[in-house]
Amino acid sequence: LTQHAEKFEVVLVHITGNTTLAVQGPNARVAAMQAMGESRAKIADGLGVFFCAKVADWFIARTGYTGEDGFEITVPDADAGTFWQALIDAGVAPCGLGCRDTLRLEAGMNLYGADMDEKISPLEANMAWTVDLKDPDRDFIGRVATEKLKAAGVQQKLVGLVLNGKGVLRSHQKVIVPGIGEGEITSGTFSPTLKVGIAMARVPVNTGDTAKVEVRNKELDVSVIKPSFVRNGKQVF
Repeated sequence: LTQHAEKFEVVLVHITGNTTLAVQGPNARVAAMQAMGESRAKIADGLGVFFCAKVADWFIARTGYTGEDGFEITVPDADAGTFWQALIDAGVAPCGLGCRDTLRLEAGMNLYGADMDEKISPLEANMAWTVDLKDPDRDFIGRVATEKLKAAGVQQKLVGLVLNGKGVLRSHQKVIVPGIGEGEITSGTFSPTLKVGIAMARVPVNTGDTAKVEVRNKELDVSVIKPSFVRNGKQVF
């Protein structure tokens, strides 16, 4: 970022001294607003999805990485402990990155370093909707490479997999598409909401709606769907 920033009238500042807490779930907004105090809650209550507000030295965003409603709230370190306890008192249950990762996978949200990285084009990571190639005057890092890949034809795509039976799907397991080729699971888990193994996988672009996954030297049948399984606690496929 620093290297690229030199070409623009922008200064990057590494800000420290803050803590970010994500409060997610069907009752998250009510509990978080109860914990943050009346003045902040009034502003937070008016935020639409993907909107944010700076309230003094707090930053409140109605965003998340779980497929559920809620807030991501950045507070000064000095306020973090008190706010954490207020959330607990409001009925919020603490959870770690394992829970977060399961929820983001159920929601079909990519994890950098697994489902995408600097070597994977957005056209191959179910992220083409984030790239605007229509405006010829709109330049950005990676545009030339993206246009070349689009012109040549994308050879692989990111899909969702649902295991047709018992078991758990895991990263790096081989995906076999009979008569077409092979792919690989990029993220996999057991869905606590659906009670079934789910995964995201990069497979040949002409893969249909069925495939097989190699698990402990056995080929298990999976259904191939768009990479989204659960939103707001409900199945979406």
